[in-house]
Amino acid sequence: MRYFVTGGAGFIGSNYVEHLFENVQELTGVTIFDKFTYAANAKNYEKYLSDPRLHIIKGDICDFSLLAESMKNHDFVIHFAAESHVDRSIEDASVFMQTNVVGTFNVLEACRKNGIKTVIHISTDEVYGSLDSGSATEGDTLSPNSPYAASKAASDLIARSFFKTYGLDVRITRCTNNYGPHQFPEKLIPLMLSKIKEGGRLPIYGTGLNIREWIHVADHCQAIQLVIRNGKPGEIYNIGSGNEISNLEIVKMLLQFSGQIENIIDFVPDRLGHDFRYSVDRSKIIKLGFKPKILFETGLKETAKYYLDL
Repeated sequence: MRYFVTGGAGFIGSNYVEHLFENVQELTGVTIFDKFTYAANAKNYEKYLSDPRLHIIKGDICDFSLLAESMKNHDFVIHFAAESHVDRSIEDASVFMQTNVVGTFNVLEACRKNGIKTVIHISTDEVYGSLDSGSATEGDTLSPNSPYAASKAASDLIARSFFKTYGLDVRITRCTNNYGPHQFPEKLIPLMLSKIKEGGRLPIYGTGLNIREWIHVADHCQAIQLVIRNGKPGEIYNIGSGNEISNLEIVKMLLQFSGQIENIIDFVPDRLGHDFRYSVDRSKIIKLGFKPKILFETGLKETAKYYLDL
């Protein structure tokens, strides 16, 4: 089976490529299609560069001709490529709309024209918006609050339309916050660890009590493969771990792991439109056989060591 992975040089995408090489026996080829922006890194997959099954194409999903030509003769398309940092979307939303909305349309149209067997559209729990209580189910109304989340919600609807209109086998996954190796240090965990390593102070938005649900990227990759193997066309699958924790508590754990003191934390003005809490109902993915393998504290400690040792 041949896999076409958009954004395969980024954080989650490169971890997924590793998952394919290490766990999928029927693998005959992997094509990484990546624009190689600031968040991508060729070192993320360098141990597979000598494997003849790996192919690398530098390309933009907004370039339809190159995308469609590169996608030929693949069985599965896993669509990770996206602009994903909320802060950047607040500063300039235009690139998010172009990449996440128009780019996703291009991916789906190229899949349709190439007769791709199955498409996995990787989305986010942020499309549900902030929750005061409970957990979002796949059928809940989308209520995105940031330009990033809105662009992902739009891409989800485009993916759904390709299933409903053309019968394309599109499956949507909405995952919670990922942590683990290979992440560019703009997101909370690698950013805090890089500042700890540099001896700097740690900025936390608002009170730091905003809650996120965290999952190790390797468990996310495992769940994606379950959706490919056991999922159904046109369905949406939440991917979560149940590990809900505040940003402040995360930072305190990282300080503990690194042997630092807590008085280097600075509370800074809150992010515009900052969602307070995300949580997903994961009943559906559990029914496919999903069970996270990595305990949160163990995974976080290993992640801290990874970044501090870089």
